Amino acid sequence: MLGPVRLKRAWYHCGQCGHGFAPRDQQLGISGGSLSPGLAEMIALAGAEVSFARAAGLLDGLAGISISARTVERSAEATGAAARAVAEDEAAAIRARDIRPLPPQEPVPDMLYVEVDGTGVPVRASETEGRAGKAEDGKAGTREVKLARLFTVSRLDDDGRPVMDPGSSTYVATFGGKDALAQLVEAEYLRRGGEHFRQVVALGDGAAWIWTMAGTLYPQATHITDIYHAREHLTDLANHLAFITPDPAQWLADRHAELDAGNIDAIIEAASAYPLDGVKASDLERKLGYFRNNAHRMHYARFQKLGMFTGSGAIEGGIKAIVVQRTKQSGMHWTVEGARDIICLRCQHASGRWDELWAPRPPSTARLRPAV
Repeated sequence: MLGPVRLKRAWYHCGQCGHGFAPRDQQLGISGGSLSPGLAEMIALAGAEVSFARAAGLLDGLAGISISARTVERSAEATGAAARAVAEDEAAAIRARDIRPLPPQEPVPDMLYVEVDGTGVPVRASETEGRAGKAEDGKAGTREVKLARLFTVSRLDDDGRPVMDPGSSTYVATFGGKDALAQLVEAEYLRRGGEHFRQVVALGDGAAWIWTMAGTLYPQATHITDIYHAREHLTDLANHLAFITPDPAQWLADRHAELDAGNIDAIIEAASAYPLDGVKASDLERKLGYFRNNAHRMHYARFQKLGMFTGSGAIEGGIKAIVVQRTKQSGMHWTVEGARDIICLRCQHASGRWDELWAPRPPSTARLRPAV
């Protein structure tokens, strides 16, 4: 950013073996490496935001620093790996109660939301060997990353709808599956001081593991099934019965009204009114099972009256911002380690914890004797 800078510093060496060092290099954080801390941070930020090739171009254009895309990749992923290791150690220490986070600053926001979801990241063929997938050949082309977003709500807008507090979102992600995500979510929930909020809300798509995790980690939470997923299931149910209902479009409209009101019993009763046999009957029971199992999480009119979100737009947006925009661009195929490291950097940045990756470097007041 300043252009070429020439720095003179003292060099101390052993007269017998010839080994030497420059103390100033250690103070500047450049001993043992070719990248200064400042450049490493620039590379990590650029490499986390855009493709490695484009990041190299940005560094050249904005700072006059010419480095290869491969160097950007290696440095950014190394920083992400180090950040991930620190985050995992912190999470383990919080879960073990070796670290006890301070309570949230007053005034404590009214509600804390915890939303989770997952998406596939395109990876190299070696990363999916032996894994079944949805492709025509039965092979997998992606590996799933699970993401959690925690955020707070303190107020409603003029129409009585909840407003997410600006800057309140924090994220954790893992390729390790639901159990690994649960550990990270537990630590982040404790770090955020989850037990100090008046209301905790767990919002998900209806998958059983989400409610199991919520019941274990924050049992006092209100569970809400994402209304948009519920509507998709309702449409699927209506399509299943379209051959027998007199007016399928009107039947679906009536059921939508019942869903918005949270009257799940009415939906189940209406769908059960038609006699079905065989596969049609068993498929109907399976589809109705989604509503039976989540009925107490679908009191949408009541939830909205209480000023709660009923849709999982926050986590859908998080998936797009954290994962999709960086790792699912055309032609990209990642190693799991590489994707994990870059996603970790993006989580850190989006969570407002970027500066924690970089140790403060206060100017040294020590005076060195001149070299002799």
